Amino acid sequence: MIFKEKKIIHKVLESLFKTYSERVPDVKKITNGLIKYKVIEKQEDIINDHIAFRTLGVKHLGIQSLEKIFIHHGYEKRDYYNFNKKKLNAYWYSHPDKNMPRIFISELRVNDLSTSTRNIIYKYSSKVKSDPVEKLNLKSHHEIIEFLSSPLWELPSITDYNALLDESEYASWVIYNRYYLNHYTISVHDLPKNYNNLENFNKLLVDKMNIRLNDSGGIIKVSNDGLLLQSSSVANQIMAEFSNNETKLISGSYVEFAERKILPKYLAIDVKNIETKHRRDGFEASNADKIFESTFTTQTLKK
Repeated sequence: MIFKEKKIIHKVLESLFKTYSERVPDVKKITNGLIKYKVIEKQEDIINDHIAFRTLGVKHLGIQSLEKIFIHHGYEKRDYYNFNKKKLNAYWYSHPDKNMPRIFISELRVNDLSTSTRNIIYKYSSKVKSDPVEKLNLKSHHEIIEFLSSPLWELPSITDYNALLDESEYASWVIYNRYYLNHYTISVHDLPKNYNNLENFNKLLVDKMNIRLNDSGGIIKVSNDGLLLQSSSVANQIMAEFSNNETKLISGSYVEFAERKILPKYLAIDVKNIETKHRRDGFEASNADKIFESTFTTQTLKK
């Protein structure tokens, strides 16, 4: 993500992406592959459809805290999504400026978990005594970047991590990864012809770049209206260091790919004149539910 006009939010997004791309080898692997096969000339040719964060629904944290950063910088809160089985809430946010990525923030409904799992989460999150975003100068990109790249609690133990993993893989991911960017999303429909549909794009990823794709719910997840198609890589594994200097290979972040089709009422418009407003917007809970599993062991440990 490179923005010509450097607003505060642009600097924040660029910093998030820099850290994320350094932690997720598939980002550079995919970008270099797209350049090699002449789909794009440079990273900046990729339009970022959306970025996503995972949070814990506990006092002082969760969606109500993190969203303040983005709303302060012009983002508008949009639709609510409920994920019953995974015990998650989520909202997405849009920005009026062109080519600004949508924001997707989810949170774990901690109170819906077992007492033992809740207690592990509270053991770490209870160290946060007030809303940390309230203390930030939201006009300072340095403060926002520092906050988003700093831990809110100490390193968990492997024992606690594994206990969370047993009940909620989402919980274990957040307790270790905190506010690291969970994923960014390549806007496939904005790519050149031949690669601007998800089927062809996925074929390139698998056949030429050896990228593993999340097959939960099918490689391509399709919305009920057929207008939003999504795929994702399987999360890269990272060697995580836990308390007491113990280490374990765990799920890091991944890359998503989205194709937003033209809304039926705009199909008569010349494709050269199609803008974001003419395409399917928002998200689909059934798609997102399966995309979440890109970090789950059912995908990462699959042979």
